[in-house]
Amino acid sequence: MAVQTTAEQPMPVGEVSRLIGGWIDRLGAVWVEGQITQISRRPGAGVVFLTLRDPSHDISLTVTCFRGVFDRVADVIGEGARVVVFGKPEWYAPRGQLSLRATDLRAVGVGELLARLEALKKSLASEGLFAPERKRPLPFLPGCVGLVTGRASAAERDVLQNARLRWPAVRFAVRNVAVQGVHAVPQVIEALQGLDADPEVDVIIVARGGGSVEDLLPFSDEALIRAVSAARTPVVSAIGHEPDSPLLDLVADLRASTPTDAAKRTVPDVGEEQSRVRQLRERGRWVLETYLDREERGLAAAVSRPVLAEPQRMIAGRAEEIEALVARSRRTLGHLLERAEADLTHTRARVVALSPAATLRRGYAVLQRADGAAVRDPAEVASGETLRARVAEGAFTVTVDEPDQEQGRAGQR
Repeated sequence: MAVQTTAEQPMPVGEVSRLIGGWIDRLGAVWVEGQITQISRRPGAGVVFLTLRDPSHDISLTVTCFRGVFDRVADVIGEGARVVVFGKPEWYAPRGQLSLRATDLRAVGVGELLARLEALKKSLASEGLFAPERKRPLPFLPGCVGLVTGRASAAERDVLQNARLRWPAVRFAVRNVAVQGVHAVPQVIEALQGLDADPEVDVIIVARGGGSVEDLLPFSDEALIRAVSAARTPVVSAIGHEPDSPLLDLVADLRASTPTDAAKRTVPDVGEEQSRVRQLRERGRWVLETYLDREERGLAAAVSRPVLAEPQRMIAGRAEEIEALVARSRRTLGHLLERAEADLTHTRARVVALSPAATLRRGYAVLQRADGAAVRDPAEVASGETLRARVAEGAFTVTVDEPDQEQGRAGQR
């Protein structure tokens, strides 16, 4: 229940401490797991003081236990060991300190640790964090390589030396962190996230020169695994522990067997690349020379053909064909003209023979009335009517006399 206080009616420190102790006392005894970071055993003292830390978070808790409780496991645990403690939280009112009074202390065995790692591995795999399609390819020639490793470690030296031997111009952004112990996980995560946020860093190598299963536990921590999975920059795992791979190897975009292998697989070898360039140049030159030689032979074969060796021959042959066609067309046109002329002559003779002029030259005449109409029947004219008579050599006028109805004759003046 919340305590009602005001500025005028504050609560004494002792009362606050008493209430906190009461609330903590209600928690009861609990089992707690953590990593021992400090052991304090004073000669002659009956109590041993331990500092228990959460490996994944920057949180510590003081543990006190009787010497007899600690001595039962003193041979198998030490600073850095993982333990399980059964104890009851206690509040030391005079100093306002929280501690855990342990009545049982047990070391976490390697088999149990491996079983927990296997369970965590299955859980993360079910989320797809280890899926091959999530792996990103490394850049061919990184401009800057981020390196997360221990300070002045053999892993750092191996990566830097081998990378610079392969490509002297390569640049590194090195972040020295704790690679084992309780501070390893938060420091590695912080360094990883800092390098991932740097736009100049093209690839990140997390390196350590192997170690025992307990030493490599930070590289199987869930928080670190999720940080690597969330990184936008490709990550290379170079822990160098072949028998038991930490989970970092599974989530990383590339797993290297050793820090030296990580340098070789991250940075190309300048000698090999120059040799490859020379080989490509030679291959390109050979392909080009082969192509030119083939085309030259084809051109020579084309030029040697008669049509190109003596191009005027084709023109002369075409000229003869044109002359023959012109002569043929002239003959054909002449025949057509002669035939048309003969047809025209025959048609003209027929027209002349059938024309009225030919009839007039045989002695016939055409009588026309004043309106130009030809007279075809004696009944069409009247006595005394003047007609125009047309003959072969001219025309003259005639006057109609009394028509002879029987003979149809007309008089002439």
